[in-house]
Amino acid sequence: MIEVVAELSRGPVFLAGEALECVVTVTNPLPPTATSASSEALAWASAQIHCQFHASESRVALPPPDSSQPDVQPESQTVFLPHRGERGQCILSTPPKILFCDLRLDPGESKSYSYSEVLPIEGPPSFRGQSVKYVYKLTIGCQRVNSPITLLRVPLRVLVLTGLQDVHFPQEEAVAPSSPFLEEDECGKKDSWLAELAGERLMAATSCRSLHLYNISDGRGKVGTFGIFKSVYRLGEDVVGTLNLGEGTVACLQFSVSLQTEERVQPEYQRRRGTGGAPSVSHVTHARHQESCLHTTRTSFSLPIPLSSTPGFCTAVVSLKWRLHFEFVTSREPGLVLLPPMEQPEPVTWTGPEQVPVDTFSWDLPIKVLPTSPTLASYAAPGPSTSTITI
Repeated sequence: MIEVVAELSRGPVFLAGEALECVVTVTNPLPPTATSASSEALAWASAQIHCQFHASESRVALPPPDSSQPDVQPESQTVFLPHRGERGQCILSTPPKILFCDLRLDPGESKSYSYSEVLPIEGPPSFRGQSVKYVYKLTIGCQRVNSPITLLRVPLRVLVLTGLQDVHFPQEEAVAPSSPFLEEDECGKKDSWLAELAGERLMAATSCRSLHLYNISDGRGKVGTFGIFKSVYRLGEDVVGTLNLGEGTVACLQFSVSLQTEERVQPEYQRRRGTGGAPSVSHVTHARHQESCLHTTRTSFSLPIPLSSTPGFCTAVVSLKWRLHFEFVTSREPGLVLLPPMEQPEPVTWTGPEQVPVDTFSWDLPIKVLPTSPTLASYAAPGPSTSTITI
């Protein structure tokens, strides 16, 4: 029996273009006092990162898969297929890297191996929606002699910042001698530079503040004015807005605002409704504020953007956008007053009306949500970043 443990040194969340580092520890758990006949051996171990794509058949019409590449691996073959047994299609993968060959461990002995790979910058972000799913995993395959391959899968979360694909790594002005021994150092410099550039772009895009005012009206007049200081946010930030109802000519009885994502299947992949397909657009509410606001002159709200949510993105199959969804309940009666008079010559009994004729309408305000620091996003999924398997 051999125990294999994979540990991500910096947590399970990464930015596309960053280098993933994982320490793979192989241990013979038998006590050291066991005989030499209890030694264990592994023929080889390899590691690879891949992205698995799965679409809902009732919502997405995909072309038939290529049947020339089966997804089932015969146990008699020694072919390393990281996506073996997974649902959907493998749309992205890194080249496999061999960790070791012909490893023999005595009782109580343990050996560790380092795996490092740059996450592809052209891939989609991690996403689990109602129409499609993009799931990233680091798969480690191990095999004994004359035995089937055993797979250890480590789940990953990948955030994508649009625009980094076209950025070129700056070259030093000084001409340095070419050496294969400097390749690892150059990769480290590029990874650090890319992470720093991503942080600067996120800060520049989300730190700009400017008051934006929107007049809210229905068919009978002005309801109020909505104000927001920015329209671009990062995961983990709060969307803060103000609502001024004192300037309105139509009484607002109640309003609600929801922070939502809109998942929309691209037109060429939409399944026709007449063939039993589900709607091509779905909405998910991440935070909501509701308030009764009759006789309220000014109010505000704050909606947190969950760290576990997915920033907006667009692929060939689906797009994800963020919005603020408002719903207003207004009175049909002009000059509606539901409070008793402040001054009365003698005590009287006052009761509010049992029914008030109302109208309802909604309004959507698009906003943009970008990724955040992978270290900060890791707080959304606390716990050890380790996976274990016994062979």
